[in-house]
Amino acid sequence: MMANNLYQRENLRHLAKLGELAPAQQQAYENFSRTVMQEGVLTKKDKEIIAVAVAHATECPYCIDVHTRNAKTSGASLEELVEAVFVTAALEAGGAVTHSTHMQNALDQDANDTLYRQSNLKKLANLKQLIPNGFSAYSRFSTEANKEGKLNAKLKELIAVSIAHTTECPYCIDVHTKSAQRAGSTKEELSEAILVAAALLAGGAYAHMANLIESYGE
Repeated sequence: MMANNLYQRENLRHLAKLGELAPAQQQAYENFSRTVMQEGVLTKKDKEIIAVAVAHATECPYCIDVHTRNAKTSGASLEELVEAVFVTAALEAGGAVTHSTHMQNALDQDANDTLYRQSNLKKLANLKQLIPNGFSAYSRFSTEANKEGKLNAKLKELIAVSIAHTTECPYCIDVHTKSAQRAGSTKEELSEAILVAAALLAGGAYAHMANLIESYGE
């Protein structure tokens, strides 16, 4: 009999069956995830902090659980992890705010047909005029979430770039890649952070196959 609770740690036992159901794919995924999370130009701790932040963007409870435990083992404090997830929250909000430029373009018959232009960001000033209090509150939240605290500015911007790739917001990718560079991030560090996001996106689907197998039944 299947459990009524869709999310239980014990569901993860089903992942052991993947080696029989799709052995080549399972092995390739395991190698991908393991390789990406190894220490490189970014430390194991930094990668796990980024992973926890991305897991909150993908909303995978299994990933949150696993990578929170891994991050703690790697030396991350609860304060650091909470700060990392606040970066996620700010980027999620930022994606909606920056995409409001498309709403404005949709209402403008003379707008350019190119959906994604850097110059669209100039239209954020219109949003500020339309809802000054709300826009000001968003700006304060974004600034507070992204400023240096328990986590340094460089790591926060690397987290932001990872989340921007997770949410697929080109404006966020552009803004935070440039901010990460100013904070001292190298192309190698940015690339490793992005691959952590890729591994977590794959991992969310991978982990949820536990639910698929549970729902399919024995």
